[in-house]
Amino acid sequence: MSLEIVLATHNAHKVSEFQRIIGGRMPEVTVLPYDGPEPIEDGTSFIENAFVKARAAAAHTGRIALADDSGIGVDVMGGAPGIFSARWSGSSLNGENNVRLLLDQMSDIRRPNRGAFFHCTIALVVPTNIVAGGHEFEATGIWRGSLAYEPRGANGFGYDPVFEPDGFEVTAAELAPEVKNEHSHRARAFELLLPELERIHAEL
Repeated sequence: MSLEIVLATHNAHKVSEFQRIIGGRMPEVTVLPYDGPEPIEDGTSFIENAFVKARAAAAHTGRIALADDSGIGVDVMGGAPGIFSARWSGSSLNGENNVRLLLDQMSDIRRPNRGAFFHCTIALVVPTNIVAGGHEFEATGIWRGSLAYEPRGANGFGYDPVFEPDGFEVTAAELAPEVKNEHSHRARAFELLLPELERIHAEL
């Protein structure tokens, strides 16, 4: 039995990445883009914002919904940009400006003090029209690494060009998509989510 899940994002890159991650483990699952209104992400944590988006998508579509809230954190900045990663340089959601501002802020900091990490929390919401009483679940993945001095690579999006994962000598944007999808913060979060998704699928 096939299963369609709406991903609460208007970001086509995320939809493609989730489809590759999920499809590689559950080929029967199709990830659909969300075409509803953008909810106000007024949470103060990744978990809160992930559920804001997933609940909105589930309510709007009546489908099982996934949402991720993710960002980059820099150790010497106390984990910032964190939940403000997408709007670090302002409300325009300009990825290149976000990256440039972060690099400028870290320009005087040299290795080994450029430790950084990607954080991803995935929220799963099953609406009441599918399961009586509804159901929610969340999982979090962390991908450790360091901040590069300059952007490198054409793959990925967001802060990928300036994130060098531990164990690699390249940035996340220089990794082949299949390699990134084995190691990334989203892949790690999904590994924790997978048993729950398989259980729900088996019960439908």
